[in-house]
Amino acid sequence: MTTRVTTRDIANMKIRGEKVPMVTAYDYTAAKLADEAGIPVVLVGDSLGMVMLGYDSTIPVTMEDMLHHVKAVARGANRSMIVGDLPFMAYQVDASQALRNSARMLQGGAHAVKLEGGERVAETTRRIIECGIPVLGHIGLTPQSINQFGGYKIQGKQKEEAVQLLRDAVALEEAGAFAVVLELVPSPLSKIITQKLSIPTIGIGAGPHCDGQVQVLHDMLGLYTDFVPKHTRQYAKLAETISDALTSYASDVKDGSFPTDKESFDMDEKALEGLETTSR
Repeated sequence: MTTRVTTRDIANMKIRGEKVPMVTAYDYTAAKLADEAGIPVVLVGDSLGMVMLGYDSTIPVTMEDMLHHVKAVARGANRSMIVGDLPFMAYQVDASQALRNSARMLQGGAHAVKLEGGERVAETTRRIIECGIPVLGHIGLTPQSINQFGGYKIQGKQKEEAVQLLRDAVALEEAGAFAVVLELVPSPLSKIITQKLSIPTIGIGAGPHCDGQVQVLHDMLGLYTDFVPKHTRQYAKLAETISDALTSYASDVKDGSFPTDKESFDMDEKALEGLETTSR
């Protein structure tokens, strides 16, 4: 029987000084590949709004969208811990709403939820955890607040902002979060936050000092050619490979070289007797 990665395993990785790799996955195939590669944590992020659904932000993503993809990922990952993003306005109204939607995530196959914000969501985080649902925090650039930030900008460069981010991180730890994502946070500040927290920090555009890293699978695999985030390292350029493959496929179909007998199926000649003369 495959042993599922747990929040305790992630906590122990920080204690041992072992980095935590995390990637996004939005479907069965991606989850299966990440799981087989030994990725301990798979995030079903609300970034699926842009990556899978073509929106220009995460704001339009609904709980139904998230649950659809969480269920697919849960069928593909047998060992990785699955974290489901609570989307915009799925936890901000009150604690009962947050608890209800967090429960739906776990019933859909997730093992933990992620929500954005620091001190302002600390009490909500505490309530969710008290109900037995692990929470991954998320501070820095929080995409659900993109309209308030005025774009995808580095957070914490000014002293006041840096102090607030540190307070946010501590508040989430005290509320019981098992880890916290730091997004688009200057590397020196991420280092200080990581050193002050006993729980792991997971960086995305937050430098090398975090206890782990999370990346959008489609970015790191080079599935987009028009934009590559500064914080992403492309480990493949699959957009070019896929484009070449599709072009070759279309050409082979048009010139009749696909399919051949190799890709076709035969049958007993006796079963064909008389079919050519059979009326319609």
